[in-house]
Amino acid sequence: MVELQLLVPQPLVEPVSDALIGELGALSVSVEDADADTDAERPLFGEPGQPAPAPAWQRSGLRVLFAREDDATDAAALLLAQDWAAGVHVTGLAVVPDQDWVRLTQTQFPPVQVTGDFWIVPSWHEPPPGARTVIRLDPGQAFGTGTHPTTLMCLRWIAAHAGDAARRWSRVLDYGCGSGILAIGATRHGGAGVDAVDIDPAAVEATRANALANGVALRCGGPELAQGTYPLVLANILAAPLKLLAPLLCSHLAPGGDLVLAGILHRQADEIAAAYAPWLDLAVTDELEGWVLMSGRRSGADAMA
Repeated sequence: MVELQLLVPQPLVEPVSDALIGELGALSVSVEDADADTDAERPLFGEPGQPAPAPAWQRSGLRVLFAREDDATDAAALLLAQDWAAGVHVTGLAVVPDQDWVRLTQTQFPPVQVTGDFWIVPSWHEPPPGARTVIRLDPGQAFGTGTHPTTLMCLRWIAAHAGDAARRWSRVLDYGCGSGILAIGATRHGGAGVDAVDIDPAAVEATRANALANGVALRCGGPELAQGTYPLVLANILAAPLKLLAPLLCSHLAPGGDLVLAGILHRQADEIAAAYAPWLDLAVTDELEGWVLMSGRRSGADAMA
């Protein structure tokens, strides 16, 4: 394969990408910040309920794959001949060496250590020496491989509080389960009666497949699956939906039960605490790479809202 490298101003990134894929025979287009690792670098990120970020960087680098060099040079010539593509520049053309792409992808997902003896291990790796608690998980369509700080902090919380799981975790709710990694982690640490729910059918299917691969028993389905109260409620989503879900999640939290929330940036902790204040006191109990984990225990005397 051959990689065509382009420098594209922000307003043209989308039309140029569409033209390359739809009309000019490109196999793939990836977009990068052309000013990455310089003083001009600008992050792009968004969150539900917040203004959408810009669709691309002010100066974007496009890496475009073609099957042959002639295809790449013809596409570049046709693209640069368009009046609407003024401002697009070719910055390079390079042959892509043959590689074992499957193996290359797998090297990007090594085993992840949660605690001293608790590991997440992809199927193509052997568990490391000393790994006594293992979740087998491969990257897929649903969020949650253990590499993201929010997932890692939730798993650390589960491992740290599992000593009395037999008494307190007779039921567990993983709300917004993604890959099912938290639900599986809870079962690995003594949790029973685990319900994993998500609004995304792909996440439900991923959770079902991952539970089967790990030999654990849990129920998975849409939000309607969650019924009654649970001694442990986990939700690793984002701050905006967590605020909206406060009444619902707390209605599922048993008296004396633990609520564990993640997907929260450090600056959002106060507003999350305020949203849940009518039901329980939440506190930041872990922090990693700018993200925080918040948890709290409902008073045993509380009645359900």
